[in-house]
Amino acid sequence: MTTSSSPARRALLLIPVAAALTAAWWFTRGAAPAPVASGHDHSKMTAAMGGGPVTVSADDAKRIGITFATAVHATLDRDVQLVGEVAADETRIASIALKVDGLVERLHADFVGRVIQRGEPLLALYSPMLVAAEEELLVARRLQATLVRGASDAATGAGDLAASARRRLENWDIDSADIAAIERRGSSQRTLTVRAPVSGVVIEKNVVAGQQVMAGQALFRVADLSQLWVEGDVFEQDMPLVHVGQEVRVEFRALPGVQRTGRIASFEPVLDPATRTARVRIAIGNPGGQLRPGMFATLHLTAAKPAATLVVPRGAVLSTGERSLVFVRRADGRLEPRQVELGLSDDTRVQVLRGLNHGDVVVASATFLVDAESNLGTAMGGMGDMPGMDMTAPKRLDAKPTQPSPSDAKPATTKPATAKPAAQKAPMADMPGMEDMSDMPDMPGMKHDMKNMPGMKPAAPAAAKPAAPAATPPATPRKRPPGN
Repeated sequence: MTTSSSPARRALLLIPVAAALTAAWWFTRGAAPAPVASGHDHSKMTAAMGGGPVTVSADDAKRIGITFATAVHATLDRDVQLVGEVAADETRIASIALKVDGLVERLHADFVGRVIQRGEPLLALYSPMLVAAEEELLVARRLQATLVRGASDAATGAGDLAASARRRLENWDIDSADIAAIERRGSSQRTLTVRAPVSGVVIEKNVVAGQQVMAGQALFRVADLSQLWVEGDVFEQDMPLVHVGQEVRVEFRALPGVQRTGRIASFEPVLDPATRTARVRIAIGNPGGQLRPGMFATLHLTAAKPAATLVVPRGAVLSTGERSLVFVRRADGRLEPRQVELGLSDDTRVQVLRGLNHGDVVVASATFLVDAESNLGTAMGGMGDMPGMDMTAPKRLDAKPTQPSPSDAKPATTKPATAKPAAQKAPMADMPGMEDMSDMPDMPGMKHDMKNMPGMKPAAPAAAKPAAPAATPPATPRKRPPGN
Protein backbone atom coordinates (compact mmCIF):
# COMPACT_ATOMS: atom_id res chain seq x y z
CA MET A 1 0.00 0.00 0.00
CA THR A 2 2.87 2.36 0.82
CA THR A 3 4.69 1.53 -2.40
CA SER A 4 1.68 2.25 -4.59
CA SER A 5 0.90 5.58 -2.94
CA SER A 6 4.40 7.09 -3.36
CA PRO A 7 4.19 7.63 -7.17
CA ALA A 8 0.71 9.08 -6.79
CA ARG A 9 1.92 11.50 -4.13
CA ARG A 10 4.87 12.62 -6.28
CA ALA A 11 2.53 13.14 -9.20
CA LEU A 12 0.28 15.32 -7.08
CA LEU A 13 3.29 17.42 -6.03
CA LEU A 14 4.43 17.91 -9.62
CA ILE A 15 1.01 19.04 -10.83
CA PRO A 16 1.18 22.56 -9.16
CA VAL A 17 4.71 23.08 -10.50
CA ALA A 18 3.67 22.22 -14.02
CA ALA A 19 0.59 24.42 -13.73
CA ALA A 20 2.67 27.41 -12.55
CA LEU A 21 5.15 27.03 -15.41
CA THR A 22 2.33 26.74 -17.90
CA ALA A 23 0.55 29.80 -16.55
CA ALA A 24 3.78 31.82 -16.75
CA TRP A 25 4.25 30.82 -20.39
CA TRP A 26 0.63 31.67 -21.14
CA PHE A 27 0.78 35.16 -19.61
CA THR A 28 4.02 36.14 -21.37
CA ARG A 29 3.52 34.60 -24.77
CA GLY A 30 2.26 37.81 -26.40
CA ALA A 31 4.15 40.42 -24.34
CA ALA A 32 6.83 42.59 -25.92
CA PRO A 33 10.33 42.47 -24.42
CA ALA A 34 10.81 44.96 -21.58
CA PRO A 35 12.82 48.03 -22.57
CA VAL A 36 16.35 48.24 -21.28
CA ALA A 37 16.74 50.66 -18.37
CA SER A 38 19.78 52.25 -20.01
CA GLY A 39 17.57 53.42 -22.89
CA HIS A 40 15.77 55.93 -20.65
CA ASP A 41 16.81 59.54 -21.30
CA HIS A 42 17.70 61.03 -17.92
CA SER A 43 18.52 64.35 -19.51
CA LYS A 44 14.81 65.11 -19.64
CA MET A 45 14.53 64.65 -15.90
CA THR A 46 17.53 66.95 -15.44
CA ALA A 47 15.87 69.52 -17.61
CA ALA A 48 12.71 69.16 -15.61
CA MET A 49 14.47 70.38 -12.53
CA GLY A 50 15.03 73.73 -14.25
CA GLY A 51 11.41 74.29 -15.24
CA GLY A 52 9.96 75.22 -18.60
CA PRO A 53 7.71 77.89 -20.06
CA VAL A 54 4.28 78.28 -18.49
CA THR A 55 1.04 79.37 -20.09
CA VAL A 56 -1.24 81.35 -17.79
CA SER A 57 -4.46 82.92 -19.00
CA ALA A 58 -5.40 86.46 -18.02
CA ASP A 59 -8.18 85.23 -15.75
CA ASP A 60 -5.87 82.78 -13.97
CA ALA A 61 -3.19 85.44 -13.56
CA LYS A 62 -5.71 87.80 -12.01
CA ARG A 63 -7.08 85.10 -9.74
CA ILE A 64 -3.71 84.07 -8.25
CA GLY A 65 -2.33 87.62 -8.08
CA ILE A 66 0.29 87.68 -10.84
CA THR A 67 1.54 91.16 -11.70
CA PHE A 68 4.17 92.27 -14.19
CA ALA A 69 6.96 94.86 -14.20
CA THR A 70 9.47 96.10 -16.76
CA ALA A 71 13.24 95.93 -16.34
CA VAL A 72 14.52 99.51 -16.55
CA HIS A 73 17.71 101.45 -15.88
CA ALA A 74 17.60 103.39 -12.61
CA THR A 75 19.81 104.41 -9.69
CA LEU A 76 19.75 102.59 -6.36
CA ASP A 77 19.81 104.92 -3.35
CA ARG A 78 21.55 102.85 -0.72
CA ASP A 79 21.10 103.80 2.92
CA VAL A 80 23.03 101.26 4.95
CA GLN A 81 21.62 101.00 8.46
CA LEU A 82 23.69 99.43 11.24
CA VAL A 83 23.26 98.74 14.92
CA GLY A 84 26.13 100.23 16.91
CA GLU A 85 27.40 100.68 20.44
CA VAL A 86 29.15 103.63 22.04
CA ALA A 87 32.71 102.88 23.16
CA ALA A 88 35.69 104.84 24.43
CA ASP A 89 38.10 106.19 21.86
CA GLU A 90 41.08 103.85 22.09
CA THR A 91 43.43 106.62 21.00
CA ARG A 92 42.43 108.58 24.13
CA ILE A 93 43.01 105.86 26.74
CA ALA A 94 46.10 106.06 28.96
CA SER A 95 47.62 103.61 31.43
CA ILE A 96 49.31 105.07 34.54
CA ALA A 97 52.22 103.19 36.09
CA LEU A 98 55.06 104.10 38.49
CA LYS A 99 58.77 104.14 37.60
CA VAL A 100 60.04 103.28 41.07
CA ASP A 101 59.22 100.67 43.66
CA GLY A 102 57.36 101.82 46.74
CA LEU A 103 54.42 101.57 49.12
CA VAL A 104 51.08 103.35 48.62
CA GLU A 105 50.29 105.13 51.88
CA ARG A 106 47.35 107.19 50.66
CA LEU A 107 45.07 106.73 47.61
CA HIS A 108 43.27 109.78 46.19
CA ALA A 109 41.74 108.26 43.01
CA ASP A 110 39.99 105.57 44.96
CA PHE A 111 37.13 104.34 42.69
CA VAL A 112 36.38 103.55 39.07
CA GLY A 113 34.47 106.28 37.28
CA ARG A 114 36.11 109.15 39.07
CA VAL A 115 36.84 112.15 36.88
CA ILE A 116 40.39 113.41 37.25
CA GLN A 117 42.24 116.34 35.76
CA ARG A 118 45.81 116.58 34.62
CA GLY A 119 48.07 117.30 37.64
CA GLU A 120 45.53 116.12 40.22
CA PRO A 121 46.99 113.87 43.01
CA LEU A 122 46.50 110.15 42.49
CA LEU A 123 48.36 108.68 45.48
CA ALA A 124 51.04 109.36 48.13
CA LEU A 125 54.03 107.03 47.69
CA TYR A 126 56.82 106.12 50.10
CA SER A 127 59.94 104.96 48.29
CA PRO A 128 63.54 104.70 49.65
CA MET A 129 64.81 105.58 46.18
CA LEU A 130 62.85 108.84 46.20
CA VAL A 131 64.07 109.71 49.71
CA ALA A 132 67.69 109.10 48.62
CA ALA A 133 67.21 111.34 45.58
CA GLU A 134 65.78 114.08 47.83
CA GLU A 135 68.79 113.95 50.16
CA GLU A 136 71.18 114.07 47.20
CA LEU A 137 69.44 117.18 45.92
CA LEU A 138 69.62 118.91 49.30
CA VAL A 139 73.36 118.11 49.69
CA ALA A 140 74.10 119.47 46.23
CA ARG A 141 72.16 122.64 47.00
CA ARG A 142 74.09 123.24 50.26
CA LEU A 143 77.41 122.61 48.55
CA GLN A 144 76.51 125.01 45.80
CA ALA A 145 75.61 127.72 48.34
CA THR A 146 78.93 127.23 50.17
CA LEU A 147 81.10 127.45 47.06
CA VAL A 148 79.47 130.47 45.55
CA ARG A 149 82.31 132.75 46.73
CA GLY A 150 85.02 130.18 46.20
CA ALA A 151 86.67 128.72 43.13
CA SER A 152 84.54 128.90 40.07
CA ASP A 153 85.20 125.27 39.06
CA ALA A 154 83.99 123.88 42.40
CA ALA A 155 80.89 126.05 42.30
CA THR A 156 80.10 124.87 38.79
CA GLY A 157 80.45 121.22 39.85
CA ALA A 158 78.13 121.69 42.80
CA GLY A 159 75.55 123.27 40.50
CA ASP A 160 75.76 120.35 38.06
CA LEU A 161 75.27 117.90 40.93
CA ALA A 162 72.13 119.70 42.11
CA ALA A 163 70.69 119.80 38.56
CA SER A 164 71.33 116.07 38.15
CA ALA A 165 69.44 115.24 41.37
CA ARG A 166 66.57 117.47 40.28
CA ARG A 167 66.29 115.72 36.88
CA ARG A 168 66.28 112.34 38.55
CA LEU A 169 63.18 113.25 40.56
CA GLU A 170 61.51 114.69 37.48
CA ASN A 171 62.21 111.51 35.53
CA TRP A 172 60.40 109.57 38.27
CA ASP A 173 57.30 111.71 37.60
CA ILE A 174 57.70 113.95 40.65
CA ASP A 175 56.09 117.29 39.88
CA SER A 176 58.48 120.27 39.53
CA ALA A 177 56.42 122.23 42.09
CA ASP A 178 56.98 119.48 44.67
CA ILE A 179 60.73 119.50 43.92
CA ALA A 180 60.87 123.26 44.39
CA ALA A 181 59.06 122.90 47.71
CA ILE A 182 61.73 120.42 48.88
CA GLU A 183 64.48 122.87 47.97
CA ARG A 184 62.75 125.75 49.78
CA ARG A 185 62.06 123.66 52.86
CA GLY A 186 65.60 122.29 53.02
CA SER A 187 64.49 118.88 54.26
CA SER A 188 63.29 115.66 52.59
CA GLN A 189 59.73 114.30 52.72
CA ARG A 190 58.88 110.75 53.69
CA THR A 191 56.22 110.43 50.98
CA LEU A 192 55.89 112.11 47.64
CA THR A 193 52.68 112.73 45.68
CA VAL A 194 52.17 111.04 42.31
CA ARG A 195 49.97 113.20 40.07
CA ALA A 196 47.79 112.37 37.03
CA PRO A 197 49.60 112.87 33.72
CA VAL A 198 46.30 113.11 31.74
CA SER A 199 42.69 114.17 32.24
CA GLY A 200 39.78 111.76 31.96
CA VAL A 201 37.71 109.17 33.75
CA VAL A 202 39.17 106.26 35.68
CA ILE A 203 37.90 103.17 33.85
CA GLU A 204 40.18 100.68 35.61
CA LYS A 205 41.89 100.69 39.04
CA ASN A 206 44.41 98.06 40.13
CA VAL A 207 45.70 99.49 43.41
CA VAL A 208 44.47 100.04 46.98
CA ALA A 209 45.88 101.93 49.96
CA GLY A 210 48.77 100.13 51.71
CA GLN A 211 49.68 98.07 48.66
CA GLN A 212 53.26 97.62 47.65
CA VAL A 213 53.84 98.45 44.00
CA MET A 214 56.70 97.88 41.61
CA ALA A 215 58.10 99.86 38.76
CA GLY A 216 56.13 99.37 35.55
CA GLN A 217 53.03 98.01 37.26
CA ALA A 218 49.83 99.48 35.72
CA LEU A 219 47.80 101.12 38.48
CA PHE A 220 45.11 103.05 36.55
CA ARG A 221 43.53 103.27 33.13
CA VAL A 222 42.09 106.67 32.29
CA ALA A 223 39.91 107.45 29.26
CA ASP A 224 39.16 110.84 27.79
CA LEU A 225 35.39 110.75 27.07
CA SER A 226 35.20 114.16 25.42
CA GLN A 227 35.28 112.28 22.13
CA LEU A 228 33.91 108.76 21.64
CA TRP A 229 33.61 106.00 19.12
CA VAL A 230 30.41 104.38 17.88
CA GLU A 231 31.24 100.86 16.69
CA GLY A 232 29.13 98.87 14.26
CA ASP A 233 29.42 95.73 12.12
CA VAL A 234 29.13 96.05 8.34
CA PHE A 235 27.96 92.99 6.38
CA GLU A 236 30.14 91.92 3.48
CA GLN A 237 27.55 92.84 0.82
CA ASP A 238 27.58 96.44 2.11
CA MET A 239 31.35 96.83 2.37
CA PRO A 240 31.80 98.39 -1.10
CA LEU A 241 29.64 101.30 0.09
CA VAL A 242 31.75 102.12 3.19
CA HIS A 243 35.06 103.98 3.33
CA VAL A 244 37.16 105.90 5.86
CA GLY A 245 36.16 109.54 6.21
CA GLN A 246 32.54 108.93 5.15
CA GLU A 247 29.93 110.99 6.99
CA VAL A 248 27.53 109.05 9.22
CA ARG A 249 24.35 110.07 10.99
CA VAL A 250 23.95 108.54 14.47
CA GLU A 251 20.78 108.18 16.57
CA PHE A 252 20.67 106.98 20.17
CA ARG A 253 17.95 104.99 21.89
CA ALA A 254 18.62 106.66 25.22
CA LEU A 255 18.30 110.15 23.68
CA PRO A 256 15.16 110.21 21.50
CA GLY A 257 15.26 112.95 18.91
CA VAL A 258 18.98 113.58 19.39
CA GLN A 259 21.17 113.08 16.34
CA ARG A 260 24.92 113.40 16.06
CA THR A 261 27.05 113.51 12.96
CA GLY A 262 30.46 111.91 12.75
CA ARG A 263 32.91 110.42 10.31
CA ILE A 264 34.34 106.94 9.94
CA ALA A 265 37.66 106.90 11.75
CA SER A 266 38.64 103.31 11.04
CA PHE A 267 37.39 100.33 9.03
CA GLU A 268 38.88 96.97 9.93
CA PRO A 269 40.40 95.21 6.90
CA VAL A 270 39.81 91.72 8.32
CA LEU A 271 36.43 89.99 8.12
CA ASP A 272 35.07 88.11 11.12
CA PRO A 273 34.54 84.53 9.82
CA ALA A 274 31.83 83.80 12.39
CA THR A 275 29.54 86.77 11.64
CA ARG A 276 30.79 87.65 8.12
CA THR A 277 31.11 91.30 9.18
CA ALA A 278 33.84 93.91 9.59
CA ARG A 279 34.01 96.46 12.43
CA VAL A 280 33.63 100.13 11.60
CA ARG A 281 34.25 103.01 14.07
CA ILE A 282 32.71 106.47 13.87
CA ALA A 283 34.29 109.32 15.83
CA ILE A 284 31.78 111.75 17.39
CA GLY A 285 32.04 114.54 19.93
CA ASN A 286 30.55 114.29 23.41
CA PRO A 287 29.91 117.83 24.69
CA GLY A 288 28.32 117.86 28.11
CA GLY A 289 29.05 114.16 28.65
CA GLN A 290 25.57 113.00 27.54
CA LEU A 291 26.94 109.95 25.78
CA ARG A 292 28.36 107.09 27.78
CA PRO A 293 30.20 103.97 26.66
CA GLY A 294 27.83 101.03 26.33
CA MET A 295 24.87 102.96 24.89
CA PHE A 296 23.16 101.49 21.82
CA ALA A 297 22.95 103.54 18.65
CA THR A 298 21.65 103.32 15.08
CA LEU A 299 24.01 104.26 12.25
CA HIS A 300 22.83 105.58 8.90
CA LEU A 301 25.43 105.50 6.12
CA THR A 302 24.38 107.14 2.87
CA ALA A 303 26.40 105.82 -0.02
CA ALA A 304 27.50 107.94 -2.93
CA LYS A 305 24.94 108.11 -5.72
CA PRO A 306 25.85 105.31 -8.17
CA ALA A 307 25.37 105.29 -11.93
CA ALA A 308 22.12 104.05 -13.47
CA THR A 309 21.88 100.27 -13.72
CA LEU A 310 19.33 97.67 -14.79
CA VAL A 311 16.90 96.96 -11.92
CA VAL A 312 13.77 94.87 -11.32
CA PRO A 313 11.47 94.59 -8.27
CA ARG A 314 12.75 92.36 -5.47
CA GLY A 315 9.62 90.19 -5.72
CA ALA A 316 10.49 89.29 -9.32
CA VAL A 317 13.57 87.31 -8.29
CA LEU A 318 13.21 83.75 -7.03
CA SER A 319 16.37 82.60 -5.22
CA THR A 320 16.86 78.84 -4.98
CA GLY A 321 20.11 78.99 -3.04
CA GLU A 322 22.24 78.01 -6.03
CA ARG A 323 20.87 80.44 -8.59
CA SER A 324 18.37 83.25 -9.10
CA LEU A 325 15.47 83.06 -11.55
CA VAL A 326 13.01 85.49 -13.08
CA PHE A 327 10.05 84.70 -15.35
CA VAL A 328 10.05 86.72 -18.57
CA ARG A 329 6.88 87.16 -20.60
CA ARG A 330 7.56 86.20 -24.20
CA ALA A 331 5.89 87.57 -27.31
CA ASP A 332 3.46 84.62 -27.39
CA GLY A 333 2.38 85.32 -23.80
CA ARG A 334 4.15 82.36 -22.21
CA LEU A 335 6.24 82.85 -19.08
CA GLU A 336 9.81 81.63 -19.56
CA PRO A 337 12.19 81.07 -16.60
CA ARG A 338 15.53 82.77 -17.02
CA GLN A 339 18.61 82.65 -14.80
CA VAL A 340 20.05 86.03 -13.81
CA GLU A 341 23.06 87.36 -11.91
CA LEU A 342 22.27 89.90 -9.19
CA GLY A 343 24.19 92.84 -7.77
CA LEU A 344 23.30 95.44 -5.16
CA SER A 345 19.78 95.96 -3.85
CA ASP A 346 17.69 98.35 -1.79
CA ASP A 347 14.39 97.94 0.01
CA THR A 348 12.29 97.48 -3.16
CA ARG A 349 14.60 96.84 -6.12
CA VAL A 350 17.56 94.68 -7.03
CA GLN A 351 20.30 95.16 -9.61
CA VAL A 352 20.55 92.67 -12.49
CA LEU A 353 24.07 92.30 -13.86
CA ARG A 354 23.41 89.59 -16.44
CA GLY A 355 20.44 87.71 -17.88
CA LEU A 356 17.95 90.49 -18.74
CA ASN A 357 17.69 93.33 -21.21
CA HIS A 358 16.17 96.74 -20.88
CA GLY A 359 12.44 96.54 -21.55
CA ASP A 360 11.93 92.87 -20.66
CA VAL A 361 8.61 92.26 -18.91
CA VAL A 362 8.97 90.01 -15.85
CA VAL A 363 6.61 88.52 -13.27
CA ALA A 364 6.69 90.83 -10.25
CA SER A 365 4.54 88.85 -7.80
CA ALA A 366 3.34 85.27 -7.20
CA THR A 367 6.67 84.10 -8.66
CA PHE A 368 6.72 81.02 -6.45
CA LEU A 369 3.39 79.78 -7.85
CA VAL A 370 4.58 80.25 -11.42
CA ASP A 371 7.81 78.39 -10.64
CA ALA A 372 5.88 75.49 -9.10
CA GLU A 373 3.69 75.22 -12.20
CA SER A 374 6.78 75.35 -14.44
CA ASN A 375 8.59 72.58 -12.57
CA LEU A 376 5.48 70.40 -12.44
CA GLY A 377 4.84 70.66 -16.17
CA THR A 378 8.44 69.93 -17.11
CA ALA A 379 8.68 67.01 -14.70
CA MET A 380 5.54 65.44 -16.18
CA GLY A 381 7.01 65.71 -19.67
CA GLY A 382 10.40 64.38 -18.63
CA MET A 383 8.91 61.15 -17.25
CA GLY A 384 7.00 60.29 -20.43
CA ASP A 385 9.64 57.93 -21.84
CA MET A 386 9.95 55.83 -18.71
CA PRO A 387 8.67 52.25 -19.03
CA GLY A 388 5.03 52.05 -18.04
CA MET A 389 4.71 55.82 -17.48
CA ASP A 390 1.94 57.20 -19.67
CA MET A 391 2.25 60.92 -18.85
CA THR A 392 -0.33 62.30 -21.26
CA ALA A 393 -2.07 65.37 -19.93
CA PRO A 394 -5.29 64.52 -18.10
CA LYS A 395 -8.56 66.07 -19.16
CA ARG A 396 -9.73 69.11 -17.27
CA LEU A 397 -12.35 68.33 -14.69
CA ASP A 398 -14.19 71.55 -15.37
CA ALA A 399 -14.41 70.95 -19.16
CA LYS A 400 -17.97 70.96 -20.38
CA PRO A 401 -19.18 68.09 -22.59
CA THR A 402 -19.69 68.96 -26.21
CA GLN A 403 -23.40 69.39 -27.00
CA PRO A 404 -24.53 68.06 -30.38
CA SER A 405 -26.10 70.55 -32.74
CA PRO A 406 -29.83 70.25 -33.52
CA SER A 407 -29.06 69.25 -37.10
CA ASP A 408 -26.97 66.31 -35.91
CA ALA A 409 -29.68 65.02 -33.60
CA LYS A 410 -31.37 61.84 -34.77
CA PRO A 411 -34.60 60.39 -33.47
CA ALA A 412 -33.95 57.62 -31.08
CA THR A 413 -35.27 54.22 -32.15
CA THR A 414 -36.55 51.92 -29.54
CA LYS A 415 -35.76 48.28 -29.93
CA PRO A 416 -37.37 45.59 -27.90
CA ALA A 417 -35.00 44.24 -25.34
CA THR A 418 -34.15 40.66 -25.95
CA ALA A 419 -32.94 38.60 -23.08
CA LYS A 420 -29.70 36.79 -23.70
CA PRO A 421 -28.76 33.79 -21.74
CA ALA A 422 -25.95 34.50 -19.33
CA ALA A 423 -22.74 32.85 -20.44
CA GLN A 424 -21.05 30.74 -17.87
CA LYS A 425 -17.52 32.04 -17.14
CA ALA A 426 -14.55 29.84 -16.65
CA PRO A 427 -13.34 29.48 -13.07
CA MET A 428 -10.31 31.80 -13.72
CA ALA A 429 -11.95 34.17 -16.20
CA ASP A 430 -11.88 37.11 -13.78
CA MET A 431 -8.12 37.05 -13.48
CA PRO A 432 -6.09 39.48 -15.71
CA GLY A 433 -5.09 37.79 -18.93
CA MET A 434 -7.34 34.77 -18.32
CA GLU A 435 -10.27 35.81 -20.50
CA ASP A 436 -9.98 32.77 -22.72
CA MET A 437 -9.21 29.45 -21.13
CA SER A 438 -10.40 27.32 -23.98
CA ASP A 439 -6.95 26.58 -25.32
CA MET A 440 -5.39 25.52 -22.07
CA PRO A 441 -6.67 21.94 -21.93
CA ASP A 442 -4.80 21.18 -25.16
CA MET A 443 -1.47 22.43 -23.78
CA PRO A 444 1.12 19.86 -22.77
CA GLY A 445 0.76 18.86 -19.16
CA MET A 446 -2.72 20.38 -18.86
CA LYS A 447 -4.80 17.25 -19.40
CA HIS A 448 -5.56 16.93 -15.73
CA ASP A 449 -8.71 18.41 -14.43
CA MET A 450 -7.82 21.67 -12.60
CA LYS A 451 -10.51 21.08 -10.04
CA ASN A 452 -8.37 18.32 -8.56
CA MET A 453 -5.44 20.67 -8.02
CA PRO A 454 -4.84 21.88 -4.44
CA GLY A 455 -6.63 25.17 -3.79
CA MET A 456 -8.46 25.12 -7.15
CA LYS A 457 -12.10 24.76 -6.29
CA PRO A 458 -14.42 24.74 -9.28
CA ALA A 459 -16.74 27.69 -9.59
CA ALA A 460 -20.40 27.11 -8.98
CA PRO A 461 -22.31 26.68 -12.25
CA ALA A 462 -24.64 29.44 -13.31
CA ALA A 463 -28.21 29.06 -12.21
CA ALA A 464 -30.40 27.45 -14.88
CA LYS A 465 -33.97 26.44 -15.10
CA PRO A 466 -34.54 22.86 -14.04
CA ALA A 467 -35.00 20.56 -17.02
CA ALA A 468 -37.86 18.12 -17.29
CA PRO A 469 -36.88 14.68 -16.01
CA ALA A 470 -36.13 12.23 -18.76
CA ALA A 471 -38.15 9.05 -19.07
CA THR A 472 -36.47 6.17 -17.31
CA PRO A 473 -36.36 3.01 -19.46
CA PRO A 474 -37.74 -0.12 -17.78
CA ALA A 475 -35.18 -2.28 -16.15
CA THR A 476 -34.30 -5.42 -18.19
CA PRO A 477 -34.13 -8.58 -16.11
CA ARG A 478 -30.68 -10.10 -16.08
CA LYS A 479 -30.57 -13.65 -17.39
CA ARG A 480 -28.94 -16.23 -15.29
CA PRO A 481 -26.60 -18.72 -16.89
CA PRO A 482 -27.93 -22.18 -17.15
CA GLY A 483 -27.13 -24.46 -14.36
CA ASN A 484 -27.61 -21.83 -11.62
